[in-house]
Amino acid sequence: MSDLSTILLIYIFISDKKRMAFSVLAAAVVLFHFINRADCQITPPRPKPCTAHSTCETCVRNAKCLWCLSNDSCTEYPEVSVLPSPSVCKLSEARWGLCWVNFEALLIAMAVLAGTIILSITVCCCCCCCCKRRRSGPDRDEETLARKREEISQNAEERKVKSKAKHDEIRRKYGLIVDSDHPYSKFEND
Repeated sequence: MSDLSTILLIYIFISDKKRMAFSVLAAAVVLFHFINRADCQITPPRPKPCTAHSTCETCVRNAKCLWCLSNDSCTEYPEVSVLPSPSVCKLSEARWGLCWVNFEALLIAMAVLAGTIILSITVCCCCCCCCKRRRSGPDRDEETLARKREEISQNAEERKVKSKAKHDEIRRKYGLIVDSDHPYSKFEND
């Protein structure tokens, strides 16, 4: 029987008062069980030192190694500086990552790629800003159109009022409308 199944059987037969203490103990046993298994894992073998590589293909597989074509040797990549010093190997003769790409060309390609990315981001940001300005432009046009509509509707309302006043005056003149100002209008309504 395994340790876990034994712990479960004991847990079932214990009273409620003792279950809390037993739960803590069981958790500690399970944790210890998994920690012991983790300690048994095998660590991976250490990689060969760079000087042990004799060909470019085996040398550049390790990211910490640099192959120099001028003296056909594999050396440690200098971790302190980004570029290897000329005393280690010339940039045009250095190979890192791939044997058919020299380090100088790799750096130029990376710089061009980084410049292109930065330029693309800048252009996108500028386009977004311009698009926002363009969107605000039609808003201004809409505001001016709304103002013109409002003026037109006010003018139309004024014309209606003037026209109604003229019509009412004509109706009063010919007696078609009852005038409340007339002194005898009270008696006519009765």
